[in-house]
Amino acid sequence: MSRGARDRGMVTAEIALALPSLVLVTAIALWGVAAASAQLTCADAARTGARAAARGESLAAVRELVAKAVPPHATVTIRRDAATVDVDVSAPVEPPAATGLPPLTVHAHVAAATEPTTPTDPTTPTDPTTPTDPTTPTDPTTGTEPATPT
Repeated sequence: MSRGARDRGMVTAEIALALPSLVLVTAIALWGVAAASAQLTCADAARTGARAAARGESLAAVRELVAKAVPPHATVTIRRDAATVDVDVSAPVEPPAATGLPPLTVHAHVAAATEPTTPTDPTTPTDPTTPTDPTTPTDPTTGTEPATPT
């Protein structure tokens, strides 16, 4: 067997070992980009919701506004009192299928001072809720939406 034939076999073996590693590194890098994107989306949605709630919009309208902007399966918590509004958004980011890594949860919290003329909204609960389809009916006795993630 000539030296050239042996070298070709070595290159094939090296590629066979390196290619799965390259695919794994690429998948994890893409997962990192997806996590960063989800974090930015959650932060933007929380900021938008806090701004709207601080202006005095109803918490149901704020929840609907935030629900349109968050990633799938995100949870949204909105609290408003006389002085501040707190909006928390959390969203899971699933890892690539074959990596065996655990899911990652990104979280964003925004607090804003309410405007002086903003009343608290006693008819809208301040419990954690999950955003749902805006056309989903609410429970008329509590004003809450069904607890199913988007």
